Amino acid sequence: MTTHEPLPDWLKRALMEDHRRLVFRSTAAEEAQQSVASVFKPHRLEPLSRGGQLAARLHSVTLGRVSYNRLAYGGAVRIDPERLEGFYLIQMPLQGLARIDSDDERVASGAGLASVLNPTARLRMHWSDDCDQLMLRIERDALEQACGQFLGRPLRRPLSFHPALRWRDTPSWFNLIAYVTRLLGESPEADRDPLIAPQLEQLIIHTLLTTQPHNYSEALRQGDKRLAPRHVKRVEEYIEAHAQEPLTPAQLATVAGVSLRTLYAGFHDFRHQSPMETLRQVRLRRVRQALLAEQGSASITDIAMSWGFTHMGRFSLAYRQAFGESPSETRRGKGQDTP
Repeated sequence: MTTHEPLPDWLKRALMEDHRRLVFRSTAAEEAQQSVASVFKPHRLEPLSRGGQLAARLHSVTLGRVSYNRLAYGGAVRIDPERLEGFYLIQMPLQGLARIDSDDERVASGAGLASVLNPTARLRMHWSDDCDQLMLRIERDALEQACGQFLGRPLRRPLSFHPALRWRDTPSWFNLIAYVTRLLGESPEADRDPLIAPQLEQLIIHTLLTTQPHNYSEALRQGDKRLAPRHVKRVEEYIEAHAQEPLTPAQLATVAGVSLRTLYAGFHDFRHQSPMETLRQVRLRRVRQALLAEQGSASITDIAMSWGFTHMGRFSLAYRQAFGESPSETRRGKGQDTP
């Protein structure tokens, strides 16, 4: 699924067909504000349409310490929640536009660009009159606890995600949303099952931690490295030292001193990706480092090709999935070094 493909019908209907999911439906701004606050938090809501009339609705389902929601106001609105404080919020537009100011960063969310809102950031939002969003609310303590468990230690500072997510162009994330949406649509009682609901909660939390860049991403990757067998580590070290060379799976198996099958099994079990995907991720990081260094006058295409990327469309998509921004945005200085 990509941004340029039309939304499938099952996603357009997400949460809409089960009346039990409906929290409220109203044309009154005050009622909309109070009802939304009951699921999220108190906030200021300012209708921007003439007369202040809305056609608001909210659908919601709870999955442990996560809730899956769909919200539309039916009119342009300005929303000021200040800081979320107790939860993270991922907003995925099905239609319309939402502009989010998060501290000093701005996300113009629409089509396939979702916003990932951190609890400590000062927020202001502006939704267009046709904005209709899927939203995941994740309790802060649940997400930070899971991150700490992966690291094997408590977090020393708040977990903070990059604020933009290409949710329809990121297969692991989009497939998660597809699975949860279809399950809730086809098995309406799934959220009440004491075995299924906690599994969905953890799946959402773990997918966000491993998909969306944040300030502990590198630490999580380093934590995995301590668990891997020697032949996997040997290949990772070789890739780091020879990433600009035209490496093949057979060469890497020779470096590891194991068969191709054993090499791929080791990476699958301990890295959840192939050796060649590891090579691609290293090359993407090297391109990013070169763009951030801003040395010389080489073009983005020249830098990408020097690291083995020959198809610029696929390179740009992979780069955005890895870092949450385009190569040109990194070069202009909007990005920050990866954690």
